Amino acid sequence: MFDLIEIQDIIAKYAKITTEIAKVDVEIINYKLTRIAGTGFFKDFVGDNISDWGEIYKHVLKTGQRMIITEPGEDKLCKNCPNKHDCIETLEISTPINVHGDILGVIGMVCTTEEMREYVLKNINYYIEYLDQIADFISLKVIEVIEDEEKKAMVQMLSLIMKNMDQGAIIIDNDDNINMINPSAKKQLGISRIIENEKIELEETGDTVNNYKEYKIKLSGNRYFVYGDIYEISNNQMYKKILLFKERKKVSSDIYSMTTTVHASGTELILGNSREINNLKSSIEKIANSKSTVLITGESGTGKEMVATAIWKSSNRSDERFVAINCAAIPEALLESELFGYVKGAFTGADPNGRIGKFELANKGIIFLDEIGDMPLYLQTKILRVIQERKISRIGSNGVIPLDIRIIAATNKDLKAMIEEKKFREDLYYRLNVIPIVIPPLRDRGEDIEILVREFAVRYSALMDKEIKTIVPETMNKLKAFPWYGNVRELENVVEFMVNMMDDGILDDDTLPRGILHPEPENDSLDDKIRNLKLLEMNEIEKAMKLYPNTTEGKNQMAKELGIGIATLYRKIVEYNLN
Repeated sequence: MFDLIEIQDIIAKYAKITTEIAKVDVEIINYKLTRIAGTGFFKDFVGDNISDWGEIYKHVLKTGQRMIITEPGEDKLCKNCPNKHDCIETLEISTPINVHGDILGVIGMVCTTEEMREYVLKNINYYIEYLDQIADFISLKVIEVIEDEEKKAMVQMLSLIMKNMDQGAIIIDNDDNINMINPSAKKQLGISRIIENEKIELEETGDTVNNYKEYKIKLSGNRYFVYGDIYEISNNQMYKKILLFKERKKVSSDIYSMTTTVHASGTELILGNSREINNLKSSIEKIANSKSTVLITGESGTGKEMVATAIWKSSNRSDERFVAINCAAIPEALLESELFGYVKGAFTGADPNGRIGKFELANKGIIFLDEIGDMPLYLQTKILRVIQERKISRIGSNGVIPLDIRIIAATNKDLKAMIEEKKFREDLYYRLNVIPIVIPPLRDRGEDIEILVREFAVRYSALMDKEIKTIVPETMNKLKAFPWYGNVRELENVVEFMVNMMDDGILDDDTLPRGILHPEPENDSLDDKIRNLKLLEMNEIEKAMKLYPNTTEGKNQMAKELGIGIATLYRKIVEYNLN
């Protein structure tokens, strides 16, 4: 209800004018029984609350009827007044201030002398009519202020909607019915019918993610989860509030577009004509549309993420999101929150706005768990549960988010050996390894090296604004002969180096890095020779494999002689492709 104190200055002027014209004392109180204007005797008591003794005013506020008290202190309405025996009033006329049926206050005209009382009683009709006019003037001013505030509220509401045209907007009236719903809101909620005066229920779930509050909407028997804010519409008789929101998927999409760094590619960018590469491409096409999990294994630098994105782009989820997370690159303490997300106040040090996790971000699409072998055991258990149940909960939240997601994992480690060492869960391994894809090392498909060299040379020469005329055959032969333990990544880096070193458009031995040009120096007997540790390790394992039979007992002897565990030996044999 409108409080007359909001126009106290104007009301004080009306009280003063009334006194000057009618020659009586005047007080005006609001519906809270606070005196907001007064003249004469009441001048020094403005701001007082008269709830303890203002029985006549209480009656007028309750009934909305004018009261004329000719015998103050003796009237039946005065019996509970603590001042009835010491009342200074000789006559009182109390007129209600009525705005659209609401009694906002009372004007009290008071006589304090017998002479004034007699004069007013002789001209009572004149005084009644005059007070009614003053009450009407105040009422009209109140209506003017209310309408002005409603206009401002409406402009503010429309401005709010205009600034958020991409968001869903639902305007809700005072009966919690939908007054207006914009096309964006209907589209995000998947509603095509006409909505008019339908009951809507809004419930805040308590989760705050990426600075958005989460709300559950109940509408026509359906439930929707959205992120947004509710804005109260003050000083408006028709509208109560407006909900501006984005649907869960839309928020995830916006965050994904701001954070993704995935370079998508299909099988056409997996370069090579070797049998191994052709088989790899064929496998990708066969399994692309499956929902089964995929485990990609291969040495570092073989292109596991490229294979994962090729599966995505060849699948029926290619229009959905591909979210990659490197399990080895994120500190263990943060990995869980990165995967599952969290809500406001989930833990000390968390972003106060909450965060959407990678699983939720990838919903409907594909999540790529790179370096899965580096995931801590306690998280492996949670990943296993996600694969089995296809749902997650954010850290700090009781809400459950259903998932329609395909999981692709990758590692350069020997997971079977890690299972023996109790570093990887066996049940998770079999859940991930439904479709195994093994990427061959570059040294096992030497015929692809020339194709890759020429592709990288063209790419980096364009980036550096250089022109390549030719690659000397002898130089190409050296590149083909090199073992490339860093695989395609190492080869790409070497070609980039060569293009940087090129002066005349010719890639020759002068552009090669020293490590490629002289991989095995002739003078091996020098005591101060620095040797590549991986090469030494591989050579010693090869030597042991020649000395001992290919049996379980033979491998146990090999491991003992090499000073390593049997599981480590198996892992190294796979890593160096010495099977």
